[in-house]
Amino acid sequence: MSASDAPSERAASPRRSWGPLALALPALVLLVAVIGYPLATIVIRSFTEPQAGLQNYSWFFSTPVNLVVLQRTFTISAWVTLVCVFCAYPFAYAMTAVGPKLRMLLTLCVLIPFWVSGVVRTLSWVILLQDSGVINSMLRSVGLDGVRLIRTQTGVIIGMAQVLLPFMVLPLYSVMKGIDLRLVQAARSLGAGPIRAFFTVYLPLSLPGVYAGAIIVFILALGFYITPALLGGPRSTMLSTLVQNQVLSLLQWGRGGAMGVVLLVATFLLLALAGPLMRQRHKQGTR
Repeated sequence: MSASDAPSERAASPRRSWGPLALALPALVLLVAVIGYPLATIVIRSFTEPQAGLQNYSWFFSTPVNLVVLQRTFTISAWVTLVCVFCAYPFAYAMTAVGPKLRMLLTLCVLIPFWVSGVVRTLSWVILLQDSGVINSMLRSVGLDGVRLIRTQTGVIIGMAQVLLPFMVLPLYSVMKGIDLRLVQAARSLGAGPIRAFFTVYLPLSLPGVYAGAIIVFILALGFYITPALLGGPRSTMLSTLVQNQVLSLLQWGRGGAMGVVLLVATFLLLALAGPLMRQRHKQGTR
């Protein structure tokens, strides 16, 4: 290569470095306009309304009901995540084990809920879980008369898990389809039973999908409003309901913003603490 070609390459290199940024610029502008600006507005109003200071946060942490609801929000979200993991794992594994036609049918079963409004799905659960509904009728037929599902935390967990299940299945399937099943066969040929081969070979390789799906489901569950409002009661109120009451009913934008900021910061802290632990366990499982 001649010396005259070097300046032209140096001149072209900035263009190549700016190319990907230019392609991502419309998406960045949209994210800032749709998410960044409203989030910044909420944070600012939490410190400035009705007057500048920390009175909104002092009110939040000095009110026992707020702390109970915050704890309940994380508890319900954790239970929803656990239910989704146990329901989605065998389903995602079945998607990798069946033929192409049946796999397409299973994929449609995962995607069809996205085509139905979340309000419609929640109202369907209201019909199913009500005291005179199908599920309670089946429970009474087997002698479980005292079980109540509507307006309870159990009903909220069932409804939220059904809505969020696809967000767990898809990350699991994307990881499981890349696992070489010959590794499990090799473990079987070396004397491991099917259960031991699964827990020592297949499960550690699928943990990245479990972690990714669990984080997505947990974060989405923290901000749920429609499902807890329709299926829950006073003892299953989540923080999103309190935010709605403060903003729309009481017009207390500062207190509502403080609630949202506290929930956001608590989520980030929990993820920051759980991230290294998940990575450490994943490394130990893949050794």
